[in-house]
Amino acid sequence: MSQGDKGSSKPTMSAYDEAMEALSSLITKRSRADKSNKGDRFDLLFDYIKILELEEPIKQMKIIHVAGTKGKGSTCTFTESILRNCGFNTGLFTSPHLIDVRERFRLNGIDICEEKFLAYFWWCWDRLKEKCNEDVPMPTYFRFLAILAFKIFAGEQVDVAILEVGLGGKFDATNVVEKPVVCGIASLGYDHMEILGNTLGQIAGEKAGIFKHGVPAFTVSQPDEAMHVLEERAAELDVPLQVAAPLDPNLLGGVHLGLEGEHQYINAGLAIALCSTWLQRTGHVEINYLKDTTSLPEQFIKGLTTAALQGRAQVVPDCLIESERSGDLVFYFDGAHSPESMDVCAKWFSIAIKEDYRQHDSTQRQNKVTASHLPVETSNHESAQKNSTQILLFNCMSVRDPQLLLPRLVNACASHGVHFKKALFVPNTSVYYKVGTSALPPADTQVDLSWQLTLQRIWENLAQGEKGRDMKNTDISCEEGSDDKEKGVQICENSSVFPSLPMAIHWLRESVRKNHSGRFQVLVTGSLHLVGDVMRLVKK
Repeated sequence: MSQGDKGSSKPTMSAYDEAMEALSSLITKRSRADKSNKGDRFDLLFDYIKILELEEPIKQMKIIHVAGTKGKGSTCTFTESILRNCGFNTGLFTSPHLIDVRERFRLNGIDICEEKFLAYFWWCWDRLKEKCNEDVPMPTYFRFLAILAFKIFAGEQVDVAILEVGLGGKFDATNVVEKPVVCGIASLGYDHMEILGNTLGQIAGEKAGIFKHGVPAFTVSQPDEAMHVLEERAAELDVPLQVAAPLDPNLLGGVHLGLEGEHQYINAGLAIALCSTWLQRTGHVEINYLKDTTSLPEQFIKGLTTAALQGRAQVVPDCLIESERSGDLVFYFDGAHSPESMDVCAKWFSIAIKEDYRQHDSTQRQNKVTASHLPVETSNHESAQKNSTQILLFNCMSVRDPQLLLPRLVNACASHGVHFKKALFVPNTSVYYKVGTSALPPADTQVDLSWQLTLQRIWENLAQGEKGRDMKNTDISCEEGSDDKEKGVQICENSSVFPSLPMAIHWLRESVRKNHSGRFQVLVTGSLHLVGDVMRLVKK
């Protein structure tokens, strides 16, 4: 464990922080599309597995493997929750994490504890460090985490391991699995094109790389181009491929899914098919939904309605403002980062803010009537004076196209009568070069904001166009904040770029404190990494 020199004020590094330092050293600072790093050769994964003696344990695991562009994380979450409620010991590997890397490894629905994580982490790390060399270099970040997941699930002797593909499918680290019990392909769309290809057919081909000879697979309704490729790959490998129908909400008996949004019924339908097939193929035929589409087993209903996933359609009041003025600064988190998911995110946000206002308005009326002798009409009037303002807090990775993402978000929100008063653009602050629960660096006005300024220009064009201005003859005027507290902030009419996320959060809190008659509803989207960074700062 790291120690400072005798008499030094340097704090001692905790065992967990030391592990995070080691893990951070595996993060490459190159673009994901760059194939030059030897540690990214797919065949090396089998060397790592051999070094860690995981070949036989992986063969023995009863695995459910899920790929897709949108909804694979939700599908895996539903699947885990269903099988856990059926009485099985579950292991769930997902990505990315939002606050703590241990979120990626869930045992029976709970993040792995720090003690177990450290034991498995150093067991893998020490053996790889000892055996790796120039020909077999240390694995890169995600591949180490995937191998660690196999070690954890083997050591904990889970009954079922549910694996979410990190990227693509064919060459993903999770695809070392040679014989899963069943595979799933969630909704496909345009994302990671710099790696997976520019057409839906090419993307589908990469996702179908998880298909294994004779292993049944399920997908959801897909665009024709994608479905054709999935069917073609399935036929080549003698894979029984079926389309899972969306879940009929009536089968839940009036209870809502644990994950918000109409699109979740598609993911729930896929999860049901995966669970039923897994139960059947592992000899647990007493629970089988596929043979009876008129009702759901009680365990399935409980699993679907209690499933929980951070950062997807999640509402969190700000921890500081909440204690001062309840409900006046609320964050709406959704990690949408593809054009299609922007539509879904916009619809959820538009509905959620209206429901939130109605609930908050009702609560305020009750509180005011209870706490005073004023007539009900006066209390209603005072409560109604609160004006809700919608703010966008956004960033996306530079490999994505904001010209596709931002217009989809703006137009979809506008179709529901929601218009953002202001957009805030910030750099992600924690994920690429350092891992840890306290990995937010101090504010740095020297950070490269060129990407955020590009996002801002796109937004200003959209905002002014929405206001009906002739963009051909309109100059976009921005200036740097003059106040010391606003140093480095690029302020335009409809948006601001902040050099750091903490500065943006501070601005939001101060704006709420200055505006006693307003409530801020902040949509955080464009990147799950951004969602995690914001959660660190605003969640209790």
